Formats: sequence, structure tokens, C-alpha cells
Amino acid sequence: MTVSYRQPGVVLTDRHFTVPLDHDAPTGETIELYAREVVASDKAHQDQPWLVYLQGGPGFGANRFVGKGAWLGRALKEYRVLLLDQRGTGHSAPANRQTLPLRGTPAEQAAYLTHFRADSIVRDCEAIRREVTGGAPWTVLGQSFGGFCTVNYLSTAPEGLTAAVVTGGLPSLDAHADDVYRAAYPRIERKVAAHYARYPQDVERARRIADHLLASDVVLPNGYRLTAEAFQSLGILLGGSEGSHRLHYLLEDAFVRTPQGSALSDAFQEEVQGLLSYASHPLYALVHEAIYGQDPRPTDWSAERVRAEFPQFDAAKTLAGDAPLLFTGETIHPWMFDCDPALRPLRETAELLAARTDWKPLYDPARLAANEVPVAAAVYHDDMYVDTAHSLATARTIRGLRTWVTDEFEHDGVRAGGPRVLDRLLALTRDEA
Repeated sequence: MTVSYRQPGVVLTDRHFTVPLDHDAPTGETIELYAREVVASDKAHQDQPWLVYLQGGPGFGANRFVGKGAWLGRALKEYRVLLLDQRGTGHSAPANRQTLPLRGTPAEQAAYLTHFRADSIVRDCEAIRREVTGGAPWTVLGQSFGGFCTVNYLSTAPEGLTAAVVTGGLPSLDAHADDVYRAAYPRIERKVAAHYARYPQDVERARRIADHLLASDVVLPNGYRLTAEAFQSLGILLGGSEGSHRLHYLLEDAFVRTPQGSALSDAFQEEVQGLLSYASHPLYALVHEAIYGQDPRPTDWSAERVRAEFPQFDAAKTLAGDAPLLFTGETIHPWMFDCDPALRPLRETAELLAARTDWKPLYDPARLAANEVPVAAAVYHDDMYVDTAHSLATARTIRGLRTWVTDEFEHDGVRAGGPRVLDRLLALTRDEA
């Protein structure tokens, strides 16, 4: 049953679809997907081309917009938009500590989650496209991991696309996870240095908090064990357009005086637990490194292993001297499955995924070299989440792809820049820019 309702300027319709869990076994088990159709109120009864939006992540459901927020208003000028909750997220067969035990043992859970990468998401899109558009191709907008999915789409089902737009999400076609993180840690270090240059008072504040955490056993109200390493992972904020400012305001309110002495404030702890918890997106932690798996080598907790090659990120060693504490960024570590109550029951499942050696290739360089779909991509000059050099190397391999390289935005440019970013990229797909 479809249900339609209104928000300012838009008509929304809930859409539900049934797709195979394993598209290579179409008569086997199925899962239910959810997507929200959005159309401008004044175009609700008009025929329009479709745009499907693929969210970043992995592990996040599609944006829950109110009205025509961010880029959506620009898209609605000419498209009906389908905001898809990718499998495992939102209302689409959510995968978390509550639902995954229904699959059985950790081994069975891990086997189930092998079907939650970009290749399965794209095949979902193709399965539902026939129902949504009657078989007509559509435009895809892929943000971050959604861009990874878009490159898989171009590799496997370009006939389903009239155009493709990627924002901050051109992946390396052949890099192992180790290569990704070796490129990432120096990039993260640059972002931290830029933060301290903007807010030099945060150098001492960050050192003081980390020193406190090394000496104390701190458990946040939701049960999250806040270690120095966990505190460092707040550096993930630094990849967003407002992230440095948010981190600064967080650090300045860290301590309060109490009858027992200085302590981490309730306000600080409340905000930190919201930033660090994976309760709303556990799939991000479970399959984040798996999105890079394409060869017989396991990912094997790549970010953790590669971090050892960059000793400047070791909090204890830093505090033994006088250097600024380095935050980390978009990296997943095994200790997260000990610290976070939303992840603890899934530790063995995560270990099994990290050990897998049978990941299938996600991209087809030969097909990309022969691409005929109009494609445009925003590449952010020093993107903390997706390596710029990797993105540009991939751009050169996709026939006809036009890039917009900019330092005006961070990784969340499609949100921060909204209509302007999407307008520029759509123009590039049409040779209008």
C-alpha cells in the first residue's frame, strides 16, 4: 500500500519494494526495501524524469528532508526524486544488534552482510527502477559512498542511467583498504593542523581531556566506554564544512568543577556519546572496510594496522612529550566493538567480515573506459574522507566524466552548497558549463 502526504511545497509518497537478498538467487530469500518519493506540489500530476538518490555511508538511510531542503529543491525543479533507504538502513531491512541475531550465529550474520555492499545496492536499484519508471532509465545522484555505488552502476548496469552525478565519492578502482588508509592518515593530520591553527587554544584542551581519559575509566551515560582513542575519533567531524567549529565548541565545555574536583561535564558527555555511538548506523562500522574488499587479501582491520605506521597518532606517546594531540577521522577499529554498547554484541561478526577473502570485484575498468552515460563529479580539493588523488585517477578512467575540483566545500558540499552544487553538476552532464 502506498501512502501520500504533504509537506511545504512537496508531496511525499511512501514506497515499498520486495527484492532478493541475493540477486544471484532470485527465487530465494527476499528482503523489503523502503524509499520515499518526492515531487514538487505544483508538479504532482505531471510526468517528470526520475532521479534516485544514493546516500553516503555505508549504513545511513536517505535524508529525512522537510520540504525542499539542501539540494532537493533544485532537483525537484525537473525531477521526481526517489530517496532510497539502502538495504540494511532506515526502513530497508535494518541490520543492527537487535535484528542480526535473527540470522543465527555470527558466521551466519557475517554471510548475510556480504550482500550489503555497493553491488547489491545497485542491483536493488535496477530491480525497483522497472516498477518505479516503467523501465525508463533514470538519473542517479550519489553522495560519498553513494558515489561508490554510482561507479558500480556505471560498471554493471549503465543502461539504467540517463546521467550520473557524484559528489565527493569517486573511489579508487583497485586500491586495497591498506592503500586507502595510508593515504588517509596524512590527510587527517593536515585537517587537525588546520583546526589547531584556527583554534590554538584547543591544543591544551585536547591534551587535557586525553590525559584525563588515560588516567580514568570513564563510562558515558549510554554505557559507551570513553577511552583516549575513542576521544581522538571525534576528529571525524573535521571532514565537514562546520566540523572544526563544532569540535571547538565541544572542547571548550569539557570540564566543570565539582566537590570531588574537576570532572567531564554532563553536557560534554551527552554530546560525545551522540557523536560516537553507532546505534543509529551500526552497518557503517560492520562493513566500512568491506566496501574496499575486491581481492583475495582480507581487510583485516586495515585502519588499525595502518595506524601503527603513523606513531604520531598514539595518544600516550604524544602526552609523554609536548606535541599536539592528533585526532583521527573516518576509520573503524576493533576497540570500537568493545567501547560501544550498540556494537559489542556484533564483535565476532565484525571479526569474521574482517577475515573474509572472497570479496568480488566492484568495478569494471574496461566498461568504464567505454562509458556513454553523461557523468559529472564534484571532487573536493582536500577531502578528508575520500582521497582526492584516488578520485582524480578514477575520473581519468571513466570515459566522458567531467570533474569539478573545488576547495569551496568540504565533503558535505552537496548539503552545504545545496542547489548550487547540484546545478553545477547537472550542467556538466549536459555540456552547459
